[in-house]
Amino acid sequence: MDAEKHALLTLHLIPKIGNVIIKNLISYAGSAEAVLQLPKSKLIKIPGIGNQTTENILSREISEKASNEFLKAEKADVKIISYLEKDYPYRLKQIPDAPPLIYTKGFFPPKENKPTIAIIGTRNATEYGKKLTEEIISTLAPLDPIILSGLAYGIDIHAHRSALKNNLSTFAVMGSGIDVIYPAAHRSTAEEMQQKGALISEQAFGSKPDAFNFPARNRIIAGMADLVVVVEAAKKGGALITAELANSYDREVAAFPGRVHDTYSEGCNKLIKQNKAHLVETAEDVLYIMNWELENQATLKQKVLDLASFEEEEREVLNTLLQNDRVLPIDIISIKSQINLNKLASILLNLEFQGIIKSLPGKRYQII
Repeated sequence: MDAEKHALLTLHLIPKIGNVIIKNLISYAGSAEAVLQLPKSKLIKIPGIGNQTTENILSREISEKASNEFLKAEKADVKIISYLEKDYPYRLKQIPDAPPLIYTKGFFPPKENKPTIAIIGTRNATEYGKKLTEEIISTLAPLDPIILSGLAYGIDIHAHRSALKNNLSTFAVMGSGIDVIYPAAHRSTAEEMQQKGALISEQAFGSKPDAFNFPARNRIIAGMADLVVVVEAAKKGGALITAELANSYDREVAAFPGRVHDTYSEGCNKLIKQNKAHLVETAEDVLYIMNWELENQATLKQKVLDLASFEEEEREVLNTLLQNDRVLPIDIISIKSQINLNKLASILLNLEFQGIIKSLPGKRYQII
């Protein structure tokens, strides 16, 4: 077993420690394994670490629990993925409070070059909301996007089922342990999703769907998405929390407007009124906001590149993109092309002006 990963899971399982404190501890000690080897006299002096947390870090019991988690994962065909591994979702890694580990079951990791759309809303979805969910997913299906939601009643489960109906990958972020399907009525959908998508949780095996787990679940949904679409929402609730988080992570947020006195349109209208969400009425609005093109449109505009007509470093950048499904984040382009970020930004801008590439959410670039 990977000792560093085991140490990271041990820290993750400590009650009320929090992801930011875990990262601070690792930064202080150099690694998760080194944190567990620190003496009590040093641990107690680290800001934010009290007596109880110090005792928990040194506890043999929690270390043994981590070992049991790995055994349970192996038996249940569950992957436990740390933020240090390549399979950890790239978008999620960018947020400041990303979980150090996630549990996944199914087809994982998601393809990073696919648009990822979180579709969320009230548990008390109206027929209007269900119809909007179906329409936006079916219209955007040619993009082959990943549909992300929370497996809850209402808009969430309708989004997952609409994705499956359109043969799309769909991922559910859970507020319970990966082995605790909540609500239980959605078990068959959760199982079907795993053929092309997956279940995701940061909670330990057996964790109940306690109320305080759901705001934490919502940040993962916001962090993994390029775009968060709020279909229907009351004035308060989880959908609005997710939208607020998405804004704080510099993700795009969109909302469908509704009638003034409709309870489950109040949240959407509020987001739009406060300029916290784009007003969308159709899937075409989403394409415009995100600068996305449907497959048939993209095919018409596809260009056969004559690389000989470009400068040497431009050729290097274009070759890098062509070798990686035509789309990559800027930091990966820099690593693969061996061009520093400052110079690379200038090259990308020039290629964008020429209409050769386009910028995408999450500082990614794609050959048009």
